[in-house]
Amino acid sequence: MDTALIADAPSTRPYRLRWVVAAVVLAANVMDLLDATIVGVAAPAIHRDLGGGANTIQWLSAGYTLAFAVLLIAGARLGDILGRRRLFLVGSAGFTLFSAACSVAPGIGALIAFRALQGAFGALMIPQGFGLVKQVFDDDAEFDRATGLFGPATGVAMLAAPIVAGALVDADLWGTGWRLVFLINIPIGALTLPLAIRSLPRGATHPGVRLDVGGVWLVGLALVAIIYPLIQGRADGWPAWSFGLLAAGVVLLLVFLRYERRHKDNPLIEPTLLANRTYLSGVAVALALFGAFAGLLLCISLYGQLGEGWSPIHAGLTLTPMVVGMILGMVGSLATVGRLGRHLLHIGILLIAAGAAGLALTLNGAHAASTWDLVPGLFFIGAGAGASIGQLFRFILSSVSMDEVGSASGVLEAVQQLSTSLGVAVLGTIFFSAFDHHLPPYALQVTAWACLAPLAAAFALVFRLPMHPRKER
Repeated sequence: MDTALIADAPSTRPYRLRWVVAAVVLAANVMDLLDATIVGVAAPAIHRDLGGGANTIQWLSAGYTLAFAVLLIAGARLGDILGRRRLFLVGSAGFTLFSAACSVAPGIGALIAFRALQGAFGALMIPQGFGLVKQVFDDDAEFDRATGLFGPATGVAMLAAPIVAGALVDADLWGTGWRLVFLINIPIGALTLPLAIRSLPRGATHPGVRLDVGGVWLVGLALVAIIYPLIQGRADGWPAWSFGLLAAGVVLLLVFLRYERRHKDNPLIEPTLLANRTYLSGVAVALALFGAFAGLLLCISLYGQLGEGWSPIHAGLTLTPMVVGMILGMVGSLATVGRLGRHLLHIGILLIAAGAAGLALTLNGAHAASTWDLVPGLFFIGAGAGASIGQLFRFILSSVSMDEVGSASGVLEAVQQLSTSLGVAVLGTIFFSAFDHHLPPYALQVTAWACLAPLAAAFALVFRLPMHPRKER
């Protein structure tokens, strides 16, 4: 008898270890969030210890998110082909292993490579989570309670990560310095991996489904060709090859989109999504919004440590008003989204823009700035991000059919990671270009003004989204 059919057969009994599965998936998401957050605080200490140019600081973040973005859609498809349980276990083990490898990296090149491998294994692990939770919770009310845990846990992790990272770097236990921050994930991974082996359900595989290898190569080459010159071009004096590579990346991206429209057998992206103008507008909103926020967040941390000489713990604590504002914005958005509709996204984007403009005006003509000078701007940026980013995906997915939701959400998660890479590349380049020739406050001021451009684009594109998100169960 086919064991796959047995695994997928309906049962009147709830899955006994369903809450353990929810905890394991939640831990995986927390590991990814911690890893993405702590590096911004630890980057200046890494740079001082391992050397390299200013662009290496950008690569520490962009290398991870670029690998994650390129392989994320493929990771979701591989979960269908090989089984979600298997891919989650491989991704979790690899993510934990390369977290440990980052902590012992002998040089900056090795560390960036290990970060990229972390992102690659994260792209295998993260896309399986939602499907696994859905598989073990038959009761809608229980499923809602399980997924409802992710918001508060994410908020706590975001609040704690920069403070913990700064404290670990400052503590310099046993002379390890920044290396300790990469060990944060080791106890989480070591605890959850055995639980995952014991608890995750054995779902059916789909051997008839194939991975679109050509699509993976095309999108991967396109994104690397775009991101690499944006980060490396400034350090090399913007040679002709950097502009040629950028142009090649744009061409490859267009070729990929054309290829996906014509490739009907097991495409990476459902062709109907590429014809959905509302959905594509939503993707553009996510690209602009996440890029502006992530790039500005990194530059604020760099400003404190490189410009003002703050300790890592000082820089981490400085981000607290932003995280508090983000949590409050998320809570407020849950209470008002039904009444305000997409106007909530507009309000959130305006709050981010007001916070960025407030930072720029505060720094205008200043020779230095304290943590307290940055608090109002950071709080508004966080509140706006919580209100808009917290609800954005619901509005975008309202424009697609239920059969397309899986592919559509996978693309959005990949776009979120890609936009982080782009934000770090573009705004980081603007920051360091100004930092090399002007006072540090001016560098952050220029960067804050620059992020208003993608925010304006996001604000305009929100008008293309549905007025209200799809009603949930």
